[in-house]
Amino acid sequence: MKLLHVPFTFYPDPAGGTEIYVQGLAREQQRLGSSVIVAAPAEQNAAYRHDGLMVRRFAVCPTVKDPRELYGDGDPHAAEAFARILDEERPDVVHLHAFTRAVSLRLVREARRRDLPVVFSYHTPTGSCQRGTLMRWGSDICDGVLDVRACASCSLHGHGLAKTASVVAGSLPSGVGRLLGSIGISGGLWTALRMTELVELRHSAFHALMREADHVIALCQWVKDLLLRNGVPAERLTVSRQGIGQEFPTRSEHVASPTLRVAFLGRLDPSKGVHLLVAALRGNPQLSVRLDVFGVAQGKADRTYGKGLAKLASGDPRIAFHAPIPNDQVMERLQEYDLLAVPSQCLETGPIVVMEAFAAGVPVAGSNLGGIVELVEHGVNGLLVEPTSPDAWAEALRRLSRDPDLLARLRSGIRPSRTMRDAAIDSMSIYRHVSQEAPVG
Repeated sequence: MKLLHVPFTFYPDPAGGTEIYVQGLAREQQRLGSSVIVAAPAEQNAAYRHDGLMVRRFAVCPTVKDPRELYGDGDPHAAEAFARILDEERPDVVHLHAFTRAVSLRLVREARRRDLPVVFSYHTPTGSCQRGTLMRWGSDICDGVLDVRACASCSLHGHGLAKTASVVAGSLPSGVGRLLGSIGISGGLWTALRMTELVELRHSAFHALMREADHVIALCQWVKDLLLRNGVPAERLTVSRQGIGQEFPTRSEHVASPTLRVAFLGRLDPSKGVHLLVAALRGNPQLSVRLDVFGVAQGKADRTYGKGLAKLASGDPRIAFHAPIPNDQVMERLQEYDLLAVPSQCLETGPIVVMEAFAAGVPVAGSNLGGIVELVEHGVNGLLVEPTSPDAWAEALRRLSRDPDLLARLRSGIRPSRTMRDAAIDSMSIYRHVSQEAPVG
């Protein structure tokens, strides 16, 4: 079987959890006998090999003439380039791992025109949430039900508009936005006045994606529940959790240290919450903690956030910033630490790094949100922390730094992690189902 995976981006560009997952899944599918290609958006068309995988890049138009492109069917330029890849590679299944302006409904329809089955994996809240976090007003867990007024208001609030003004602008009839768009008005306040139209467009595109994809993979239970609430039929949904793609390391004997050694691995993005850890330490200079931040910057916004973090941490020798750890070294390097901190401010579908920490025998302190709750058992293999409170993070770090017996109990409570081979077997079953209408499983 020939498979075509379509993530948000791909190596050698800076990669996040989705791309790590796609690379690991593709490798395992190759080992199971499939031919695998990765196709990802880029500034220009390209073809190359990366670590044993064939990679095709399709060009995205560098300019956006109308914000409807960002919310609706997507970039036609990218879809044309993707269509050429389909014609040249002739895959048996197309598997999308993102839903963006570039990886859009237009790509799905190009595949459907060629009678190719399409599978979609819901990796991050950005798949359905315009704010990108599934945190209502930035603080409350959202049920994910798509409602134009509620989502438009929350999205505007996420862009910095005051809550009251967001509710007012989010209540405008979508026809107002269409009128403004028809006369070419957009940008700044005008885009805010168009938000109900744009969110309505985005919701329509998401519902179309759910209808037109042959099968949808939910990477955790909360995603499946969200999709069911939005009308996706249960028979077209499968929960298939992420897995570890590398060989599990031989666990080294843990060496106690008077200083709690904490690692953060992830994107330098506010939704990942590393600023909470920095604030917790800066507000508690007596804490005997060393925090090493291994951050990935995928764009200008990430780099700006990273600079802000460095400024916030300036002068505190307990906090250090490092380049990302290569994927194949993560579990080995994590064994140097007492704890992995995952202070996410959004609903995660994993993240993979939690499973990598467990495979390395390292407990996790994670936000009491989303997929983290499905992996971390409070008091068994880690601690769950009130997400938005620096004081709560400081207290968790204080407790762990002062109680080595607690750390030892958490380490002993870690169970074996799921592997990428398990995820690959799940996916191959789904591909056979959408290709031949065989039962999933």
